Amino acid sequence: MSPPELDRQPVLEGDRYLLRPLTPDDWSALYAVASDPAVWEQHPMQDRWRADVFREFFDDALARGGALAIIDTCDDSIIGSSRFQALKCADDDEEEQTSVEIGWTFLSPRYWGKGANREVKRLTVVHALESVERVDFRVGEANWRSRIALEKIGAQQTRRTELSRHQGKRVLHLVYAITREDFATGPLVQGG
Repeated sequence: MSPPELDRQPVLEGDRYLLRPLTPDDWSALYAVASDPAVWEQHPMQDRWRADVFREFFDDALARGGALAIIDTCDDSIIGSSRFQALKCADDDEEEQTSVEIGWTFLSPRYWGKGANREVKRLTVVHALESVERVDFRVGEANWRSRIALEKIGAQQTRRTELSRHQGKRVLHLVYAITREDFATGPLVQGG
């Protein structure tokens, strides 16, 4: 029996945080978080705090599907977002069915270092691994905050990289991964 197809727009609830599908009505609350330049200081797209740049990001997230709002259940406020991004491999159609990218995640700085990222990643990884064999994470080479956070949850850097351009500059992204086997023995398995 094959695993169920991945639902890229789930509602996932943890101890402190809820993830639910992002909606157009979330623009103001999510931009209030994204408008802080500190959120993007290590990100390859450091200008994403600007309304016009973030609007493009937000609209793309809605158009592609898989985008989730991250809610603090203590006060029902939006504190960030994340996405399930379908992988596209031109030479390997099977790849799309065995892996998914979790990414495009950002949180309000007031939640950094307080377990929010860990809980969000646990919820999304557990959900994804019910349907796929591997979860990938793509992170800018200079984004040390995200790289360290991924390593803390047991993601392993792979040999895969991706080169793109942003504002005329070359941007190198590193790919990290967690497989079902890695997860079963990794730091997220117990949730804490």
